[in-house]
Amino acid sequence: MKQSNRILKLTVLSMLIALGVVISPILRVEGMCPMAHFINIVCSVFLGPWYSLLCATLIGIIRMAAMGIPPLALTGSVFGAFLSGVFYRLSRGKLLCAVAGEIFGTGIIGAILSYPVMTFLWGKDGLSWLFYVPSFLCGTLIGGSIAFVFLRKFAANGMLAQVQTRLLSRSYADQSSVLSDTLTIAASGAILFVALELATDLFTLSGPVWDVLSYGALAVCIAAAVIYYIVRRVRATDADHT
Repeated sequence: MKQSNRILKLTVLSMLIALGVVISPILRVEGMCPMAHFINIVCSVFLGPWYSLLCATLIGIIRMAAMGIPPLALTGSVFGAFLSGVFYRLSRGKLLCAVAGEIFGTGIIGAILSYPVMTFLWGKDGLSWLFYVPSFLCGTLIGGSIAFVFLRKFAANGMLAQVQTRLLSRSYADQSSVLSDTLTIAASGAILFVALELATDLFTLSGPVWDVLSYGALAVCIAAAVIYYIVRRVRATDADHT
């Protein structure tokens, strides 16, 4: 039984590594790699911080060796992957904390450490300590939003707990709330944003209207989330008073 579980974990890990190598260069926004952060968070929640760290490291090494990607493939992934799993477990199963770990680990720590790596080891000039922070933060916010929506749906129908139990990972009760539903609606905007950006690149669409459309979809989802939260809170307040 123990051997079978180890094989299952390694199989899932291998699938996530393969998926990360394939989709990272394809489903990307210029200057960012949101799907790498998506894989990090999913692996952290499914398997834990150490497996996630191994997953991110192997994806980075493969991309560097096979695609000529600079060391950013590692510095922009491994810290967030590990902290995502750590934050998820410390919070006892809060998906938002898993996303926060990825954002902090990659968007802040990984971005700052990328400066000396790229300057002194890669020989790139004209950089500063905060040079990579904006793009790394944007990438993690997009990828983290997609991961949050995906895992939130998994948790809502009970599939997440089943997967974690099958992998003998730590599983937690579903922590659905008005806030989590609100964040799911807002995070859906990131999915629309990536889809529209990819469609623009795929069909070589140009013009300011396409940029407005991408950011407009994101803004609409955020506005819808705010409205949803206010309405639900008002209804809950009215119910308490009756």
